[in-house]
Amino acid sequence: SNKITWFGHSAFMLELDGKTILVDPMFGKAPTPFPWFGNKRFSGELPFDIDMLPPIDAVLLSHDHYDHLDYFSIKKLKDKVNQFIVPLGVGGHLERWGVKQELIQEHNWWDETSFKDLQFICTPARHFSGRSLGDGNTTLWCSWIIKGKQEKVYFSGDSGYGSHFKEIGEKYGPFDLTLMECGQYDERWSTIHMIPEETVQAHIDVQGKCMIPIHWAGFTLSFHDWTDPIERVTKAANDLGVQVCTPQIGEPVVLGSTDFPQTRWWK
Repeated sequence: SNKITWFGHSAFMLELDGKTILVDPMFGKAPTPFPWFGNKRFSGELPFDIDMLPPIDAVLLSHDHYDHLDYFSIKKLKDKVNQFIVPLGVGGHLERWGVKQELIQEHNWWDETSFKDLQFICTPARHFSGRSLGDGNTTLWCSWIIKGKQEKVYFSGDSGYGSHFKEIGEKYGPFDLTLMECGQYDERWSTIHMIPEETVQAHIDVQGKCMIPIHWAGFTLSFHDWTDPIERVTKAANDLGVQVCTPQIGEPVVLGSTDFPQTRWWK
């Protein structure tokens, strides 16, 4: 069966039409080059070891920030991966870390590519990029559509709220499942991260059926309580009649199932 397994923050594995896709695989301990600032995982250790993962057909990356593109994770994974599919410029990091150039595809917004019978569409996001003070915005950031024979999944990447969601929905919706960022927000970051109420609106805009809120429960990168995002997003979704799926970290969700996890496990 087709299923998705969320690993906390924005990392998840999608098993679709017999292929295995890994998205923003951040399995390291700290989402920053300065781990001594205490940005440790809330969830403690990860629920699995990277070595236990199956061979990966493709790794998708949304942008090069440390909480999405992790050196340690890529180093450990790279020999299991058939293809890296990334936004423009992000391949340079991978090549420096030993990934062969022919295993990397770079894409601009609205590019469509097929790989092993799946379709990947690189779609816009409102964010920024860079891994050091000197390389701000030299690489692209994006959201992704993953399309199988029957099912379509939308992953928001990191993004502020904007008209691109409606445009993506009109062009490619509806989606069986969306994975939408809803954590690490702050008024000062409103152009680059959504507040939970905007997350629900973005899901409606892209014409999603069921939504898994992501970009929370991995790390604490902002000032709100760590359950704030999930409390606010589930409330807003209930108010608007949006189906929210809240799997625990590592709990598989079957695509297209009417019976998806809705436990309030963070309580």
